[in-house]
Amino acid sequence: MHIETEATQHLQRAATAGREAARVLARSSEATRNAALTTMATALRDHQAAILTANEADVTAFHGTNAFRDRLTLNPARVEAMAKSLEDVAALPDPLARTLADWTRPNGLRIQRIATPIGVIGMIYESRPNVGADASALCLKSGNAVILRGGSDSAHSAKAINVALQQGLEAAGLPQACIQVAPNADRAYVAAMLAGAGLLDLIIPRGGKSLVERVQREARVPVLAHAEGLCHTYVHEAADPAMARAIVANAKMRRTGICGATETLLIDRAIAAAQLPDIVADLRALGCDFRADAQARMVVPDLPAANDADFDTEWLDSVLSIAVVDGVDQALAHIARHGSEHTDAIVTEDADAAHRFLRGVDSAVALWNASTQFCDGGEFGFGAEIGIATGRIHARGPVGLEQLTTYRYLVTGTGQIRP
Repeated sequence: MHIETEATQHLQRAATAGREAARVLARSSEATRNAALTTMATALRDHQAAILTANEADVTAFHGTNAFRDRLTLNPARVEAMAKSLEDVAALPDPLARTLADWTRPNGLRIQRIATPIGVIGMIYESRPNVGADASALCLKSGNAVILRGGSDSAHSAKAINVALQQGLEAAGLPQACIQVAPNADRAYVAAMLAGAGLLDLIIPRGGKSLVERVQREARVPVLAHAEGLCHTYVHEAADPAMARAIVANAKMRRTGICGATETLLIDRAIAAAQLPDIVADLRALGCDFRADAQARMVVPDLPAANDADFDTEWLDSVLSIAVVDGVDQALAHIARHGSEHTDAIVTEDADAAHRFLRGVDSAVALWNASTQFCDGGEFGFGAEIGIATGRIHARGPVGLEQLTTYRYLVTGTGQIRP
């Protein structure tokens, strides 16, 4: 109980400071926020050695799969990518300078819907250290203060990154409370955040299924949820064989531990005998393992058999589930039964089939002839992302600057009174 009280007291102090910082940000100019992002990027580069040393401590202590180790690991190129991401966000249009709608009523009242910051955002994430930098950049540019609670796996890295970011904030003349980190990775702090109604305006969880389910179950604060990525690539009978091989290999194996990695391959029965052996051979050469249904095993007999749970599993590793289907409708039915409404793709040269799939799949992101790994804020031109929203309220898909704003109304009159 004492620990929980301590966590609650810390959050209250952090949220109060964050609220004041958010007011400063909401009134700040775009030039001020861009300057802060630029100095933060410089500070990340200047602190590279300290960040990598801290990250080495996290990686050394880590015990988990290679895919998760890859998500945790930083190197000079990834630190530079974080810095470049901050500069990319700075180069984007100001999300707060938008008039979303503007109309005049018959009585002469002019009504404008104006983009405005959400306020104080709580971000709960797990092993990827760059998430803290990306979230900080997007929240700052959109005028929001953020309180970050990273996972224990990346605790040293998160603190080292935050030291650099706060130095950049200070150099730009903005309050350091614009970006704050939890004092530790204790679960009590998560509990305090989830109970933080009146302190936090929005919670964004980014991590595994158990984390997101806990946040959705216990939160007393609005949640912008990032569900698991049970992503599918469907190879239609009219797919170009070479394109299909290239897309499936990339969608599965480019980075197996990200939420946009394909976890299930669906392939039409009409082409399975001709194309599935080559697709499997490509993936095996890249180190992939498989779980296949009976129809796929009739084509490639040495494929391991799938059990009932495999098509509901987000592998986040070098494992691919495979099922043979009879056309678009059966592919859509499989995705509806097993998917997580995250990201799903079709590979086909048949435009009618593609449009049937794109209209029929109920996912945050649907692709035609492209890898599911393009479900990424940077690839969408958002500069970075704070997560992939899979809910149905406020935002879906990669969450960038626009999705971190809400709106209010400005009404201008000429002396009107209501009869």
